[in-house]
Amino acid sequence: MLVAKLVAAEVGILSLLLDQLEQLLAADPDDTGGDPVVERLLPPGHVGDPEMAADYRDLTEAGLRSGKADDLAMVRATLPFEGGEVRLDADQARAWLRTTNDLRLALGTRLGITADTEPPDDPSGEEGSQLAVYYWLTAVQGSLIDALVAGRGGRR
Repeated sequence: MLVAKLVAAEVGILSLLLDQLEQLLAADPDDTGGDPVVERLLPPGHVGDPEMAADYRDLTEAGLRSGKADDLAMVRATLPFEGGEVRLDADQARAWLRTTNDLRLALGTRLGITADTEPPDDPSGEEGSQLAVYYWLTAVQGSLIDALVAGRGGRR
């Protein structure tokens, strides 16, 4: 069992990001075509062959969206409404890991994060606060990975 504590502000940020991700995943694919976040979350199966990529998307997109929605629902179900303790079994922790990864990918794509992007010196502006959230999600994800690995006795 993994245990963490989130303050109300962290829960609020996560809830907002989960809402946005849920809306994006639930949107009609025809309405989100060309959205770089959707392309990042649901990448093409074959870059060099548009026809093969379209066939791959037809075969996999519904399942990918459904799996992401299931993970998102599990995160919501384990998120303390006004802050507090989060208790996760291994399956729930993996759902959190996949969802925080999706949130980081979405936010990082919107912000144009690169390997050279640094945490903000001043998180008070809009971009600085969004970068701070991105790096906070990175820390949450890293903590989950560390806890999952430690729970396996360090074995992979």
